[in-house]
Amino acid sequence: MFVSTAYAMAPPPGAETTPIDSIMSFAPLVVLMVIFYFFIIRPQQKKQQETKELIDNLKEGDRVLTQGGIIGTVTRVKEKELTIEIAQDVRIKINRSYVTSLASKD
Repeated sequence: MFVSTAYAMAPPPGAETTPIDSIMSFAPLVVLMVIFYFFIIRPQQKKQQETKELIDNLKEGDRVLTQGGIIGTVTRVKEKELTIEIAQDVRIKINRSYVTSLASKD
C-alpha cells in the first residue's frame, strides 16, 4: 500500500522535469530562510550591537544593571572590568560583559 502511494506522488514515467521545477521545489525553503533572517537573526544582531556600544561607552557615574540583577553606580572604568558601588562604601568589581543595560536614575 505504501509503495503505490509513493508512486502516485512521482511524476509519470517518461515525463521530464525542467530546471524550473527543480528551482521551484527549493523556493519555499528560501522563503522560510528569508523570514527567519528578518524576524529572528537580524533583530538579535541589532540588539547585540546596541549592547556592545553601551558597554564600550560606559563612564564613571552611570547607573548600570548587571546580568545578576545588581544595580549600581560605576565608580571606576578599566579596560575589561568595572568597579560599581552598590551601597554606600560597598564596591564590587565586575567584568564589563556582565552589564546588560543602564538603570534609571530613580
